[in-house]
Amino acid sequence: MLTIAALVASVCGVAAPAASGQAAARLHVSAAAGTATAIPGFLIQSSAEVTDDAAVSRPGFATGGWYPVTSRSTVYAGLLQNGVYPDPFYSTRMRDVPKARFQVPWWYRADLTLDSTEQRTYLDFSGVLAKADVWLNGTRIATKDQVNGAYTRHDLDVTAQVHQGVNSVAFKVYPNDPNKDLSMGWIDWAQTPPDQNMGIVRDVLVRRSGPVALRGAHVVSKLNTSLNHVDLTVRADVRNDTATAVSATVSGTVAGRAISQTVALAAKEKKTVTFATTGIDNPSLWWPAGMGGQPLYNLDLTAAVGGTASDAAHSTFGVRDVKATLNSSGGRSYTINNRPLLVKGGGWSPDLFLRWNQQYVSDKLRYVLDLGLNTVRLEGHIEPDEFFDLADRYGVLTLPGWECCDKWEGQVNGDETGDPWTAADYPVAKASMTGEAERLRNHPSVISFLIGSDFAPDATIEKNYLDALKAADWPDPIVPAASANASPQLGDSGMKMNGPYDWIPPNYWYDKAHDDSGGAWSFNSETSAGPDIPTMDTLTRMMSASELNTLWSNYSAAQYHRSQSSTFANIKLFGDALTGRYGKPTSLSDFVRKAQLAQYENVRAEFESHNRNFTDGSNPSTGLIYWMLNSGWTSLHWQLFDYYLDQNGAYYGAKKANEPLHIQYSYDNKSVVVLNQNHSPASGLTAVVKLYNLDGTEKFTQTRTGLSVGGDGARTTALTIPSVSGLSTTYLAKLVLTDSAGREVSRNVYWLSTKSDVLDWDNSDWYFTPTTAYADLKGLSNLAQVSVAATATTANGADGTTTTTVTLRNTSSGKVPAFYVDAHVVGAGGAPVLPIRWNDNAVSLWPGESTTLTATYRTADLGGAAASVRVSGWNTGTQTVPASRR
Repeated sequence: MLTIAALVASVCGVAAPAASGQAAARLHVSAAAGTATAIPGFLIQSSAEVTDDAAVSRPGFATGGWYPVTSRSTVYAGLLQNGVYPDPFYSTRMRDVPKARFQVPWWYRADLTLDSTEQRTYLDFSGVLAKADVWLNGTRIATKDQVNGAYTRHDLDVTAQVHQGVNSVAFKVYPNDPNKDLSMGWIDWAQTPPDQNMGIVRDVLVRRSGPVALRGAHVVSKLNTSLNHVDLTVRADVRNDTATAVSATVSGTVAGRAISQTVALAAKEKKTVTFATTGIDNPSLWWPAGMGGQPLYNLDLTAAVGGTASDAAHSTFGVRDVKATLNSSGGRSYTINNRPLLVKGGGWSPDLFLRWNQQYVSDKLRYVLDLGLNTVRLEGHIEPDEFFDLADRYGVLTLPGWECCDKWEGQVNGDETGDPWTAADYPVAKASMTGEAERLRNHPSVISFLIGSDFAPDATIEKNYLDALKAADWPDPIVPAASANASPQLGDSGMKMNGPYDWIPPNYWYDKAHDDSGGAWSFNSETSAGPDIPTMDTLTRMMSASELNTLWSNYSAAQYHRSQSSTFANIKLFGDALTGRYGKPTSLSDFVRKAQLAQYENVRAEFESHNRNFTDGSNPSTGLIYWMLNSGWTSLHWQLFDYYLDQNGAYYGAKKANEPLHIQYSYDNKSVVVLNQNHSPASGLTAVVKLYNLDGTEKFTQTRTGLSVGGDGARTTALTIPSVSGLSTTYLAKLVLTDSAGREVSRNVYWLSTKSDVLDWDNSDWYFTPTTAYADLKGLSNLAQVSVAATATTANGADGTTTTTVTLRNTSSGKVPAFYVDAHVVGAGGAPVLPIRWNDNAVSLWPGESTTLTATYRTADLGGAAASVRVSGWNTGTQTVPASRR
């Protein structure tokens, strides 16, 4: 099992080079029919170092000085892997990498050893950014005009070009330009790598088969409205690649039921075989996490000629029904298996250099569930197959689609970047849609495809996309845009993209009066309050001392780790609000701790407002995608957790807001609401609300007993806080929900002000609304210091995990709470153990109160050290306690 250090090193490209370049780029190809084997790695080199293209792909070509890289690697990632450049995630190192080296094509070369040529041989691949010539044994078998686009899939029959023994394949990959190519770009998410991600980022498969190839096997499922019967129809493409007519029998099982069909194929003929429908009563339904289980069925097929297996296919699928209709207010409303679904998620970012690390991706998807979210949106950067396999298994919904602000919308994008399309782009786009539709159609985690982002496609582009989706038996809703746009056939999107993308106060999210705002109504496809400052542990890993000093002392300074966009170049809006609301920071540590409070309250309000308004009678909130879930590198904005998987105020604000059974405060009308996102209703609940001045004096208390709340996102109002006299300018609200047995099921602490944040709606811009007066939270700096007793124990699990249990108690004799107390498990060198999942964190405790926090993590991530727990609070100081074994 990887330690976090090894995991991050492998993802960051700082691992040592492979011991043998030739070994890293050599594949022994199975002779068995029906096999598909990924080329394990390549040797790469600049075309500026090559004088004869044909020679590169001849066996025995001298590769001294070439760089060994993994099977999925951009050029820059490969050079990082080989130690050519230092860690690009620290300071401005990536900015200093010369770009000229990447303005010429690069070669990717590998050797393939075939024991036999009795079977046919194919190269099957996608994920080339963005064009390539393909060579095999000295012959060019495809040109860059054919291998064009990151998502187009290619199935090259190379039987005539290969021989027994060593064969050599080479890809001449041309420079990628997202404004000119239908590929992938970074828009305003991060700084763009110097090579613009040119390379090969999905596996190149070597397939073997007999005379008949089997491709595109999939299941079309039709679930009845009562959910107690499903009809399964299996389809597959059967292709005779020989010059002789054959008869093939395709047989196998779907969900354990036998199917079979014989098909006659003329020479070079392809047919789509449709099997008789298989019916299953009372199927096991696939659900998002938290709503049910994630059972998967198998599809297995074999094509045989003359009783001998020629090719085989295996895939999994889930049975579920997804609908996404427009409600009476025009918003897109999802249901799954007849139950209402509030889509709650974040915008997904892959690694900046598009490197694949399955453990790292798995950890991020587990964080999605830990946050109480159910969805990730993939705007472009559509991940490889393993990503969707994980999403299926974990019950994380996905919203893939094309990206904005580059070539993908160049024909319809108004004044945004991206070249207009030429005649050659239309077939590439349609082939891209075909490739992704065929790849994703049987993943139950995929609930839509967004064929537009900021803009909807025009009639021609839309027709091409829809034709491709129909031909692929696409089973799920198709959305014309992530913005409030319409396309000719699909009509209105039912979504909005009104921002904000930079700082606004928490009360912004409750607004429903402005139809061009990002408040809690309709389906908000991307929005947040912008900067998400990491923890001090991460900041010191990503920025130099001088950069950190500038971060807190000069908000107007350009921040390389924020964005390449001039709009988001600095943190001025965030910093001005931090000073205006919390007081001018006095140091870096003061800035960071105030930033965590600001992020917690803002992100909590964003999710709580949308959760509350899900069941509104008019213009309800139907979806929220936090922009973004994560960043592909060490960033200062748009992330609920940082690149190293540390959890800051934004993380815990979202986690608190998305508790299944939850009590919350409403910034718009001071109501206290109980929300239930479980399916079953809850009853016998008691809500207690208390307001405190900062000296600990209780100024208001009210209790409501006998509360009931329905399931599936229902809400009930416990009470509305009246006007309370004598409150300090900054005050605290403690909300506690207990069940019928008196057990605490939700606790929520707010820091509020008698002075409100005032928004200047009339001067809103696309990315923020100005604030003309700030809430006054400066009083928090005057909270008296209190003492917290902390003890911790640790126990190893049987599955390679460790659980650390932390007990915190406010031992002070006064009335002041221990405010915003955060715990970090630390291991070797005092570094935080990551990834980690806490049951709760960033808690506040009044005198005499205690709480127990539990953290689960991989034992190996302790780095061989004994676990300790670092406990820090706003007004408690910092202490580190050993986590004794039990």
